[in-house]
Amino acid sequence: MLKEEEKEYIINTYNRQPETLLVVKGKGTIIWDENGNEYLDFVGGLAVNALGHAYPGVVNAAWEQMNKVIHTSNLYYTEPQVKLAKSLVENSAADKVFFCNSGAEANEAAIKLARKYTKLHVNPEKFEIVTALNSFHGRTLATLTATGQEKFQKGFEPLPSGFRYGRFNDLESFRSQINSSTCAIMVEPVQGEGGVIVADEDFLVGLRRLCDEQNLLLIFDEVQSGMGRTAKLFAYEHYGIKPDIFTLAKALGGGFPIGAMLCSEKVSAGFSPGDHASTFGGNPVACAAAVVVLQEITRDGFLQNAGERGIYFREKLNILQDSYTNHVGEIRGKGLIIGMELKKDARKIQQFCQQKGLLLNCIGEKTLRFLPPLNVSKDEIDRAVDILDTVFMEVFGCE
Repeated sequence: MLKEEEKEYIINTYNRQPETLLVVKGKGTIIWDENGNEYLDFVGGLAVNALGHAYPGVVNAAWEQMNKVIHTSNLYYTEPQVKLAKSLVENSAADKVFFCNSGAEANEAAIKLARKYTKLHVNPEKFEIVTALNSFHGRTLATLTATGQEKFQKGFEPLPSGFRYGRFNDLESFRSQINSSTCAIMVEPVQGEGGVIVADEDFLVGLRRLCDEQNLLLIFDEVQSGMGRTAKLFAYEHYGIKPDIFTLAKALGGGFPIGAMLCSEKVSAGFSPGDHASTFGGNPVACAAAVVVLQEITRDGFLQNAGERGIYFREKLNILQDSYTNHVGEIRGKGLIIGMELKKDARKIQQFCQQKGLLLNCIGEKTLRFLPPLNVSKDEIDRAVDILDTVFMEVFGCE
């Protein structure tokens, strides 16, 4: 009944399949549907549930805050917002934070800040941002245009001006897109929606050097790769460089909607009161939850353990790959964002896995994406791989 009402009352913007679950409960890495069926959740709310479902510390922090104040607007100070901002700055290369509600909003803020800072402090004629082909930065008109994939942009023309595109992991391609109007370069350290494509070290280090030479801002979209997903708190830490601006969302709130744009003290001078705002940005409940998420992820040994789980998972998938070499292509990723390229039938594999109790994500027609909680156990990884093996055998046989 509920599914039929959803079709009647909610705009059809999600390509839900007939077998789409009606989720009623979650705990850790497990969720249950309305019929009591149990599933291993290796989608994780699309990298949101970094600590799993109903993590006690997050639940308690949110409940306590809801019994104090749920919303005030940014006309006033709230303790959770300041506490979270301080913790983010102390654990990152940034000096200042702007809070919003989603990754698209965080990237929108980054785009606006890059333009405003450059117009005020570099050159008023500069406004263009170079992004990567195959990227994904959001669904607002500006972030949709920043996204280097035509399939997301189709039908929304005319798109805003001010974006050019280089080939990911191709430094010279980015260099060729820079002109007298360029103010910044914006990339994801890991292209999640693009198929889990990890940036080469030479590429990101080269972009940092290029921005320094050309007096451009370097923006990292860490909406998906941030908050421990790559086994570092922020993906840029793998490369030994610092962006001028970077964005967060997804895992930051442990399930609560929250986004953040972080930047250096110098770049923050681009914004003055009234230049940008968000009614719900830095909501006290979301911030209280995010404080706990950040505390847990930065706890001694947590990220090391997540990294070890990622290595273990990749090893298990590599063994599976060896058994199905005619059907499984490249396995790639960093930490616990992992992509498995299939030569065909990725969506069928996704559907069959769900039927057997494993939830995973399909990107395009050929890539399976795994985004388990960062505290996933080896036993849970083993169960997931066993289900995947069973499904491969059913779909591919023993060729």
